[in-house]
Amino acid sequence: MSGPPRIVDARGMLCPWPVLRLSRAARELRAADTIRILADDPAAPRELALLCAERGWGFITVSDQDAAFDVLIA
Repeated sequence: MSGPPRIVDARGMLCPWPVLRLSRAARELRAADTIRILADDPAAPRELALLCAERGWGFITVSDQDAAFDVLIA
């Protein structure tokens, strides 16, 4: 069973930085772990979804809260 998601805070960063932060965090994960990335760049959800599709990662949810996108990657 995995624990809580690892939080990656990329708010205030423009693409490609959220994608780069996600890639770095993913290298450090075990198989069952998840990542929650916070980003406020409007291009981030699309760029993150493309990276996930390319790598075969699940792109579970995207919500827009307080002008920041909350994306859960598994």
